[in-house]
Amino acid sequence: MIQQENLKKRLARLAAPIFIETLLIMMLGAVDTVMLSRHSDNSVAAVGVVNQIIMLTFLVFEVINLGTSVLCSQYLGARLHKQVVQVVGVSLLVNFAVGVGISMLLFGCAEPILRLMGLGPELMQDGMDYMRIVGAFAFFQALSLTLSASLRSANKAVYPMLVTVVVNVLNIIGNYSLIFGRFGFPELGVEGAAISTAFSRGVSMVILFVILFRKHIHRFPPAYFRPFPWVELKNLMKVGLPSAGEQLSYSSSQVVITYFINMLGVEALATRTYCVNIIMFAYLFSISMAQGGAICIGHLIGEKKPRAAFLMGKYVMKKSVMITVILSCILALFGHVIFGWLTSNAEIIKMGVTILVIDIVLEIGRPVNIFATNALRAAGDVNYPFYVGLVVMWSVAVGFGYLFGIPLGWGICGMWVAFLLDENIRGAIFVRRWYSMKWASKSFIR
Repeated sequence: MIQQENLKKRLARLAAPIFIETLLIMMLGAVDTVMLSRHSDNSVAAVGVVNQIIMLTFLVFEVINLGTSVLCSQYLGARLHKQVVQVVGVSLLVNFAVGVGISMLLFGCAEPILRLMGLGPELMQDGMDYMRIVGAFAFFQALSLTLSASLRSANKAVYPMLVTVVVNVLNIIGNYSLIFGRFGFPELGVEGAAISTAFSRGVSMVILFVILFRKHIHRFPPAYFRPFPWVELKNLMKVGLPSAGEQLSYSSSQVVITYFINMLGVEALATRTYCVNIIMFAYLFSISMAQGGAICIGHLIGEKKPRAAFLMGKYVMKKSVMITVILSCILALFGHVIFGWLTSNAEIIKMGVTILVIDIVLEIGRPVNIFATNALRAAGDVNYPFYVGLVVMWSVAVGFGYLFGIPLGWGICGMWVAFLLDENIRGAIFVRRWYSMKWASKSFIR
């Protein structure tokens, strides 16, 4: 009992700042959506499509970041400081190089990528403006994600949270000034939202670097990198490739689904963008619990305490499902009011409210999936979530999403039913995996 109470306190110290940070990150996207909704529904739809693409490219950075989080957690649990420094140094170097390449791609190929997504001519200019500006500075996010992963794994989650507070304030002020032309700035609409987002991410990166050197890793001794620590890069890729592959599979499926929704028209596309931003607040708690729980599980695996890790997982799953379902019920109850704030389009309101009701059942499975992918990865069981996601997402979410939405004519609401099936099938599979304890033998600490 004493050990369980200590584990819960350790989880709370991690999950609380991660919760606030994740809330603020979601607010960052929601603020863009709300402010742009005052500009036009078309701008919301265009930015929604672009963000799908940008989030997909950001998953390339996650190959390294996911490995950073897992290895640092296990090494810190085993008190291997040199390996921690090597992992963070290699991660920053690789993600900087990859980030610059991604930035050049997004800036230079904005128009052909958006045409490939089937973006209509009425949305193309807004989409290109947003993608070129935000995409050009994607390397800011590459480095920020690595720095945040390192700090969280060292039980310093409060610092990324505080940085996100600063970024949110800057983004809100920047959006208000540049979208609507306040405080003497020009009225730039979507372009203004993009400038504000890129600037805020740059500030975030600089502050996180300062915190890393002052609070966690004071220096990177050259002797630690001579010869180059290829073993740590190999371990980063061993964790990161299948882990990011699972996320890449999910985001790729979402891009394909967005393409299908685009076939239904601008109203359906705008509805999806509104719904995604609203529903994120329902599973916010489960994200923070899963990330905090995964760091604790990584530490416990490093300390060679698999039974304690198992108990931590049971606790996180139970609490996450309970809170998420309650929050989704509240969102459904106030669906008309929420959509009434965002748009006056009656068709969008009708579709959106229906989706919020369907989503209640979906949120039974989603918290389990969020937990399991993080926890299994933290334990070193990195391949299983990838295989499950690849098979179930593409067969159920994409396959049935297309069938229900287009041939059967159920529209976007039918697609959400397919998403419901996908999340709950994967959730059942992951619960079985966690209780099997097969993940306990996958540690990187020998």
